[in-house]
Amino acid sequence: MQPFGNFQPKNPDYVVEVQRVLTSAPFIQQLGLKAQQISPGLCYSSLDIREDHQQQDGFVHAGVQATLCDHTAGAAGVTLIAEGKRVLTAEFKINLLRPASGRRLICQSAVLKPGNTLIIAESMLFALPQEESPETEWSLVAKATVTLAVV
Repeated sequence: MQPFGNFQPKNPDYVVEVQRVLTSAPFIQQLGLKAQQISPGLCYSSLDIREDHQQQDGFVHAGVQATLCDHTAGAAGVTLIAEGKRVLTAEFKINLLRPASGRRLICQSAVLKPGNTLIIAESMLFALPQEESPETEWSLVAKATVTLAVV
């Protein structure tokens, strides 16, 4: 996934701010979300699937999937805001495309449209199977559109 434009960060320390967003939220810490890649308008994250992430039938709970899509999109938005500003989710829509299971979830989020008051981002969530091999295929399990308010 590529950013949907040649975005320039307004904060030269945007990576530090994204790391703060991803490491200081207690709920996100508890889930185990980790940043994988950060660049202007883009953030990739991962989550090693644990038993406590699962719903009653052994699939990753929709709430876990939504949280990854939302928070990673927020981190992508943070790469483009000025120092001292924050983003808050104003709205998001998620499509759960297939049951999520395996060993890890990878979320790729990119800003579609930056703005001074609203930022629109898109997240794609992939599941990696239990067994890793050179032919390992990622399975697209969810896609979300996130509207972020800049405050």
